[in-house]
Parts: sequence; structure tokens; C-alpha cells
Amino acid sequence: MSGLDLFERLESNVRSYGRMFPTVFVRAEGYRLIDRHGRIYLDFFAGAGALNYGHNDPAMKAAIIRYLEADGIVHSLDMATEAKGRFLHHFENIILKPRGLNYKVLFPGPTGTNAVEAAMKLARKATGRTAVYGFTRGFHGMTLGSLAVTGNRAKRAGAGVPLPYGMALPYDGYFGPDVDTIDWIERLLTDPGSGVDLPAAIIVETVQGEGGLQAASWPWLRRLRALTERLGIVLIVDDIQTGSGRTGPFFSFERAGIVPDIVTLSKSIGGFGLPFSLVLVRPDLDVLGPGVHNGTFRGNNLAMVAATEALRRWETPAFEAAIDEKAALLRRRLEGLRDAVRERGIAAEVRGRGLMQGLWLEPPGLASAVSREAFRRGLIVETSGPEDEVVKLLPPLIIDEAGLEDGLMRLEAAILAAIETIRSEVAPSAVAGR
Repeated sequence: MSGLDLFERLESNVRSYGRMFPTVFVRAEGYRLIDRHGRIYLDFFAGAGALNYGHNDPAMKAAIIRYLEADGIVHSLDMATEAKGRFLHHFENIILKPRGLNYKVLFPGPTGTNAVEAAMKLARKATGRTAVYGFTRGFHGMTLGSLAVTGNRAKRAGAGVPLPYGMALPYDGYFGPDVDTIDWIERLLTDPGSGVDLPAAIIVETVQGEGGLQAASWPWLRRLRALTERLGIVLIVDDIQTGSGRTGPFFSFERAGIVPDIVTLSKSIGGFGLPFSLVLVRPDLDVLGPGVHNGTFRGNNLAMVAATEALRRWETPAFEAAIDEKAALLRRRLEGLRDAVRERGIAAEVRGRGLMQGLWLEPPGLASAVSREAFRRGLIVETSGPEDEVVKLLPPLIIDEAGLEDGLMRLEAAILAAIETIRSEVAPSAVAGR
């Protein structure tokens, strides 16, 4: 096998990241990926948020090896195993109890979209209502139910069928900074003449990971929580990408001071990048009977072993404090980059929260050009937004300051190169501001 020929010849056209980052990777460690030519790349993509603790964390790897060498159970459906018991014990005592949270834990299939499907099924069963509302630019997965509450037109079109029982409500800031969209939502849901029925649930991301890194304000989230409580609507927080410390605290909603009825977790809850998903459910909403939502790979015990080890990082406040320090550094550096590109006549904004931040750039196509230029410089970053208009940074939470600074220097060089490329391809007037 040489180069990418085999992948081009045999793999489906649906592949995407293999096209964005065209090399064959062979090894990974921490925040670094190494390709077959020995070239080292800084990974500011982190498995689309599935590798918050980096590649091949030594403690998690050792725990997995010990478990396998002891002939531990790998596959168990939803049977009780020692690995599951240890995970539940640690999750309750390290995560739930210190935060005063009382949830039952549902183990769905191991993907994020399966967690979302289970959450919506629970809300519908508990309320007797059928609709679930999402938000403009929201993203919740690629199965039909998740697509019905996803805002991205291109992703929705991929379903090939109508997507009923969902609707997009305006996210925070959708109508500009002077409009509180909760007023609009409240009017729609409480006016008997609006033509809109009360939904079973509303599902929300506190930061829209695929929708352009729009971050909901804490007051907006508190108003949303109060409205759903008053109207008897189940509030689902999709913490699949924003959770497990990605925005600072373990749960992205903690600093808003709210408690959702249901929380979906996946991606980095598996610790090592192993498939794993959870749905946290308010106990009175745990209404599905045995087997009503199941899946052959719910019992991924290797993921539970790694996840248990990952939770140890949260036993003291130090890990969260370190994330906040790196997030502040990232914000300062991005604001400097924003100012630098604005001086070159390019519209730019810093978006996001925690170690889930990025730059919105205009004209169209510039963010994608930055991603390509970054890859040439040994930095892996993706784009976000309905038109790929945001350069999105998801460095592993364990990255050190030197690695973060190195990546940001490469990003700056990539941005400057991309601006010159865009200017050479389009008329100057097209890049002269917003």
C-alpha cells in the first residue's frame, strides 16, 4: 500500500476528514499525530472533541491493558459487570454528588446520535407529546430523529426523507445582539393562536460545536430553563461535544446555574477515544421499560475502564483550573489574531468558550483555506458553521502552554497565507470588510 491510493479506490465517497487531512497517520501521543513519513502534526481537532484527554493517555492505556490481560469482559450488552459498577461508582462520587445532581444513567448505543435519540424517546414517553424543538444552527447527529432537530440544511437534506416532529427555535443572538430570543420563544409557546403546540422537549447546546461556535449566554440559558420548567417541557442539554471539560467545568451548563432534565454525553466520556455514550435522566423521567431502548454495543467495557480512569482527573479542582488558564490564553491570542486580520481588511470575530474557541472569518471560503494552510504547516484544525465560516480549535485539554503557543503561531502563519491566497483569487472589493 502506498499513499492514499487504497483509500481513494475502496473507501466510500462519504469520507470527509481523510480528504481534509490527506496523509496516512500511524502513531499518536498526547496532542501530536505522526504520519507514515514521520512528520509530526499538532492536533487541534482532538477527534472532533472525542479526545479531550489526548491520544494514548498512559494511565488509561495501562488500565485497559491490565483489564485485557486479566481476561476482563469486553462485551456484555447491558449486563452487570465489574467494569460498569466501578464506572458508575466513580461517576456518582466524583461527578454527580459534588455537583448536587440526581440522575439515573441510561446506557444507549455508543454513539452521540444514539444518546440523542434515547433522550428524545424518554421525553416523548414521559410527556405524551411528540414534537422536540431544537435551535437554529444546532447539530445533534446524523440519524433521522437527531436530524429533525438539527439546523444545518445540507445535513438535513442528506436524510432523503421528510424530518417531522421537529422545529428550529432562534438561538441566542440569532436576530442580533439587541433581541432576546427567549421573548420570541415564550410568545410562540404561550400564545394559543401561534399555531405551535407545546413540545415534549427542547434540546440545546450551550456552545454550538458544528453551528459556528455560537455560545449561549448564562442569562439566556437561565431564562430557557425557567420557561421550560413553567411550561412542563423537558430540557435536554446536548453535552456530547461541550461536556467532559471542553468548555471548562465537567458539564458545560454548570456556570449557568441550571439543572437540565436530561443530559446527553458521548465523545470524551469514553476517555480514550473508545465509543461510549450516556444519557443522564431525572429519575421521574426514567419511564422506558426494559429493552425499550437497547443496543448490542451498550456494554463497551473497555470504554468504561478508560472512562473510570479519566474521571480521576476530576477528583480535585486542579484540572478544571488548568483548563480555565489555557482557555484564557487561547482567548487572548485569538483576540490578537482577530485584530491583526482586521487590520488587513478582513472581518473577524472570536467565538466559543473554554478550549472550544475559534475565529469567524469573512469572505466565504477563507476559514477553509486557513484549515488547508494549517495542515501544510503541521497543524490540524477543522471548520465550523453552516458555510464553514469559522476556524475551530479543539486542542486536547491536557495540552501544555508551549504546545498551545506553537499551534497558535502556526495558525497565525496559516491565516496570513490564506488571506493572500484569497486575495489573489477574488476581486479586492470582496475582502474589504463585512
